Amino acid sequence: MSNIYESAEATLGLCNSSCLTKVELRVACRGISDRDALSKPDPCVVLKMQSHGQWFEVDRTEVIRSSINPVFSKVFLVDFYFEEVQRLRYELHDISSAHNGLRDTDFLGAMECTLGQIVSQRKLSKALLKQGNTTSKSSITVTSEELSGNDDYVELSFSARKLDDKDFFSKSDPFLEIFRINDDGSGSLVHRTETVMNDLSPVWKSFKVSLNTLCSGDHDRQLKCTVYDWDSNGKHDFIGEFQTTYKEIRTDLEGRQMQWDCINPKYQVKKKNYRNSGVVVLNHCKIIKMYSFLDYIMGGCQIQFTVAIDFTASNGDPGNSCSLHYIHPYQPNEYLKALVAVGEICQDYDSDKMFPVFGFGAQIPPDFKVRDIQSKRIWRCLGSIQGVVEAYQACLPKIQLYGPTNIAPIIQKVASSASEEMHTMEAMEYFILLILTDGVITDMADTREAIVHASHLPMSVIIVGVGNADFSDMQMLDGDDGILRSPKGEPVLRDIVQFVPFKDFKHASPAALAKSVLAEVPNQVVDYYNAKGIHPKCLSDYDESTRPFSP
Repeated sequence: MSNIYESAEATLGLCNSSCLTKVELRVACRGISDRDALSKPDPCVVLKMQSHGQWFEVDRTEVIRSSINPVFSKVFLVDFYFEEVQRLRYELHDISSAHNGLRDTDFLGAMECTLGQIVSQRKLSKALLKQGNTTSKSSITVTSEELSGNDDYVELSFSARKLDDKDFFSKSDPFLEIFRINDDGSGSLVHRTETVMNDLSPVWKSFKVSLNTLCSGDHDRQLKCTVYDWDSNGKHDFIGEFQTTYKEIRTDLEGRQMQWDCINPKYQVKKKNYRNSGVVVLNHCKIIKMYSFLDYIMGGCQIQFTVAIDFTASNGDPGNSCSLHYIHPYQPNEYLKALVAVGEICQDYDSDKMFPVFGFGAQIPPDFKVRDIQSKRIWRCLGSIQGVVEAYQACLPKIQLYGPTNIAPIIQKVASSASEEMHTMEAMEYFILLILTDGVITDMADTREAIVHASHLPMSVIIVGVGNADFSDMQMLDGDDGILRSPKGEPVLRDIVQFVPFKDFKHASPAALAKSVLAEVPNQVVDYYNAKGIHPKCLSDYDESTRPFSP
């Protein structure tokens, strides 16, 4: 049994090189062709990175409605390794207004390059290639900037009063854009607020932005703020603008409410008694100290790793060589490959090495009934992932594969433990549930409900689809088709699910699988604790920069 474990472990080939630096990438497109003569495209850019010959999605921008020259506010943050050729692919899609996913949308073109090319040129512009690698008239520009090391965030909230009315039959629909003025005089879009419809005194939602993105760590750097009246045709009407600095914004922390005249330069020249086109007010400013994943781990936070394995009949008789559970004497099956690839990483962050392992869909001796997964754990393995492997192999001859493929009870079971941790308000335990399954789950509604509940807890869920089944319906669980909601319509508080079909990694190293499914976990850990205002255990419970200030 240990030979199989060592065989899987030996193929991991994990890269131990340290990240040289982090790089921010900003994206803009020009000249997007109108595929629909009646309306302009609603563009979105998807960033993919190549690993072992396959493309994997890293992140995507927001959707900008009715625009042929979009400038995206979303900033991609990637690790830069000098010693690696990091291949990137930017895909431009036209997303329909009623659908934020990539299914049934128009592919408008793609551009491939390396991260090294972008970093060396600082700004890379290339034509987008359509299907068949034919050149389009559209282009994409990617601008890079090294992260300065200041990863603290500022939370801001703006409102306005008495903005100019740009509409004849209704009031203006204002939105605010903030640009950072660079050393060369160019502007980088920092944030674009939502549009407040039919309101000359809008209150925009608060937002968070890193100090690096806002001002590159330079508190005196100029910020240009513009207010527009949104129009559905994409030709937004300019209302006015003003300039400020982060240093000036911070004066709000001293209890003085900041406000600026919103100026239209043309009106200022033409109108004799012109004062402004409205007033923009800073309602709220709060400095947020952002701790890293390592801050929490080094502060004593443990990763509680739980495994759930599918023992439904669709896997095939384990004694048959065609079964997904077949134990080959020298070659580990897909369940073992996925288990070892992910478990090898997670076990290093779990000091007691006690891994709860559940099986679902099996009939258990002596009465061969399907057990209630919430009341009975199949194994609790001690020592390392090898113990899980050995227990998995030992149980196969003793159980009867049956059904159904219900995973909601398992998520609820782990969520129960995570809920107890949540109430401590300390960063001591974060839960990762790895579910290995060969088919589409049969309790989708209950699973969605369980995930929405778990999104409020210190918990992440990784689902690996084993075999060649059609897993397209599973993509909704990790938000690929928009925000996951419960059957009652409640949205997830944060994205905690990562689903990956193992067949996408069949010809790649298990390291590629581990990297894909675990890449989001550090950010999920940080996002949870930072949102809760929970500091790492070893650091001071009080930090001057985290105090909230608001007028």
